[in-house]
Amino acid sequence: MTTSKKTLRTCEKGHKFYKSSDCPTCPTCEQERKPESGFLSLLSAPARRALENKGITTLEDLAKFTEKETLQFHGMGQASLPKLRAALEEKGLSFRN
Repeated sequence: MTTSKKTLRTCEKGHKFYKSSDCPTCPTCEQERKPESGFLSLLSAPARRALENKGITTLEDLAKFTEKETLQFHGMGQASLPKLRAALEEKGLSFRN
């Protein structure tokens, strides 16, 4: 198995980090902007960004989409669905059928 060479990068805020992909996201900045509560705090950074990029910031927004549509969002994976289902159920909501 080959490994990609990591390159040192610096974000706009001056944080230094290594990445092997072309993803420009700074891990330190992502950790700083992670919500402390709410359903978005349960998700990984890529899954959280996937929802935010679609304008989904509340469970009511999320309930407008089907599970299949949600999985199509870039950055969203199967592991996030149980967390999202549970958060929706807690509020008496569900994914659109």
